[in-house]
Parts: sequence; C-alpha cells; structure tokens
Amino acid sequence: MMGIVRKDKGGNEMKKTSVIVVGAVAAVGVAGISFGKKIKTLYQSLNSFKDKNLAHTFQHTPEIQPTKKISRGEQVFSFAKEADITLADGFTYQNAFYPCEKFMEDTETSAMIVVKDDVIKYEKYFFGGGEGTLFSSNSMGKSFVSALFGIAVAKGDVGSVEDPLGKYIPEFVGTELEKIPIRACLKMASGINFDEEKDMSGFSMRTLLGFPAMKVISKYGVQEPPYTYRRYLSINTEILGQVIVNATGYSLAEYMEKNLWKRIGTAHDAYWTLSNGKELAMGGLSVSLRDYARFARLYLNLGSYNGEQIIEEKWIRDSLDISEDYSKPGSNYDAYNAIGYGYQWWVPEGDQGEFMAIGVYGQWIYVNPSNRVIIVKTSADPDFMEKGYELKHVEFFRAVADGIS
Repeated sequence: MMGIVRKDKGGNEMKKTSVIVVGAVAAVGVAGISFGKKIKTLYQSLNSFKDKNLAHTFQHTPEIQPTKKISRGEQVFSFAKEADITLADGFTYQNAFYPCEKFMEDTETSAMIVVKDDVIKYEKYFFGGGEGTLFSSNSMGKSFVSALFGIAVAKGDVGSVEDPLGKYIPEFVGTELEKIPIRACLKMASGINFDEEKDMSGFSMRTLLGFPAMKVISKYGVQEPPYTYRRYLSINTEILGQVIVNATGYSLAEYMEKNLWKRIGTAHDAYWTLSNGKELAMGGLSVSLRDYARFARLYLNLGSYNGEQIIEEKWIRDSLDISEDYSKPGSNYDAYNAIGYGYQWWVPEGDQGEFMAIGVYGQWIYVNPSNRVIIVKTSADPDFMEKGYELKHVEFFRAVADGIS
C-alpha cells in the first residue's frame, strides 16, 4: 500500500497498522497449517514490522512470508557500469535546502541505483544488501499488476478495460460492484465504499480467517459512481489481480513469469507473497534492484525489449494519462492526491513525462523520459508518512537526474 501525505500522527499510526496486518495475513494465511503455528507465524510477522527490523524484513521477505517463485529467463540484459557519480549537492523543497546524501540517510535508504541511457551511473547498497538482494516492492507491485493487465488485454484474455467487473468476478454478480468498469479500478476511481485506513485491517483479518477476498469485497457496496473521485484503495488492485487470474487461468506469478519476467532480460528470480495461497496483488513482490530498473526500462522504451513489443505502446501511454480531472495532481483538493495517477502509476506535475511506482516505507521507481534516467530507491523508513514525503522525493529525484552529465 502507499498513501500520500497524512498530517496527523494518529492517521500515520493507523496506516502503519494496516500495512502490518496485511503482512501478517500474508504470513499466516496458508491453508492447512495448525492454529498454533499460525499464531507463532503471526507473532514473527508482526515482530518483523517493528521499526528496528524493517531493513531486514524488506530484504528477506521470502524467508519470512510464504511466496511463489517467478523464474527469470535464460538471457540477461546487462547494463553498462561506470564509476559512481557524485550526486547533486542537494535540492530545494518549500524554500528549504536538503543535501542529497543526508536526505538518503534520513530516509533510511537501503539501496539506490541511477541509470542513464542504459548505463549505471550510481549504485549503492546499505544494511547488508547487495546486487542479489531481493527488496520488497510493497505497493510498487501495483504497477507490475498494471503491466500484466495490459498484456492480458493485448492477448485477448481480457476483452476490454471498459468491461464490467461482473463479467470476470462471479462474486460481484447481483451486487453494486457488478457494473463497475475495470478501468475505474485501474484509475483508483471505482467508487467502492472502502476506506484504506479504517477498513484494511478488517478486510485482512477476514481473509485471514478464510473468507474469499472477492466475497469480502462484494459486501462493501459503492459510495459514488465510478470516475467521480480518485480514492486510493488497495482492494482495487486485488480486484484487478483476480480478473487476470479468472480470465487467463494462470496465477499472477505464473502469468508474470511467462509473459513478462522471462522476456525482459531479468537477472534474478522474483517472488510473490501469498495470502491464503494466492498472490497479494496489492503489493507483494520481492525483486532485485537492477531488475526493478529493467522493468522500468521496459516502460521507458514504451513496452519494447530487443525489438519485441512486450507491452503495447498504447497501454503504456494510457497508463500515464492523467488528463481526467480526478486523475490530475491535487484532484479533489485532497492531500492524498498531491501526485497524479494513471493505471496504477503515479505521475507528478511537470513537463518531463515523469512517472513513478511507489510503496510504503519508501520504495520508489522513478522514470524521467526527457533525461532517459531511471532511479530505483528502496528504503526502510518508518517516517514515510511525514508531510510532503512524496513531493520531497520528486524534487530529490529531479536533482539527481539533472545532475548527471
């Protein structure tokens, strides 16, 4: 999950609790294990989300939680590598100056890579990580689900993003959710009556107890027509994941392995966290730093890899379209919407075509097409909900990108 600016500490703590519960549910939601073992695993998972343990947790998720392997292909795309550049001195945000190196330290950066024109200009790891370390995506995983959805549409597995949810999800038939267009979920504008902070813990606990996720979601109803407002709801991505599964007959990990991961030159296997035996679509990937950059490179190149169109160019462009009022930065005069939103991608205000994948505790993929720059920054930052956190990072990334010769 990923939340934009939250002013009050209470909301911050509630948001953290929701994230922890989701992780705990993933850890214990395995059919067939004893109740006692579930409680023990729940305790271990909750402990892993303590601030002091975050760095370790986000580098060892497949050891802590049940996951499904996503195998890499045989051919690896290798970035060229140069000596690490010196980062820009700093950046300015709201009339305050922030030195880049100090900013990285203050935000508990666990790894960062900067790639320009397929050349690694900067790559550093902290907290014991390295090139082979798999870093938790948290909600950066939503952007991967969007990519898989684009592939499913192109292959004809899913007819259209304008199709109603009820066409693919039987649990929604006869409910208020039946006629919501798929596209509304992609844009986080479904109108489903769900609150990311207040309702996530309850949703997670119900699924932990064995209730099917789509059955639980079907009970929420709607609070406004689709496309009225943009409300960041992780259950939208869970719905998208289930549409892919139902339409293709593959699990998300299987579909990703076959149609994406083996086709873009990744160097490492990835892993997808499971909840009750199913992939957690809302944000459960573990991926190496350079492989995150390889995924970003696919989008930078408009879906093409080695002359093959992995994702249709139109899907890429549609994914980054924030022309509708509810998609624009600052929509609804809501601090949560300070950055624009496309198909599960964040699009900041500006004229350089930038876009980002963002996850809680400071996980970032930043792509700047104008400068041909990719930046991936993973973190273990318990202060990720502080005011201006996302917009401050945008200025940091811009300063780094502009400082590369």
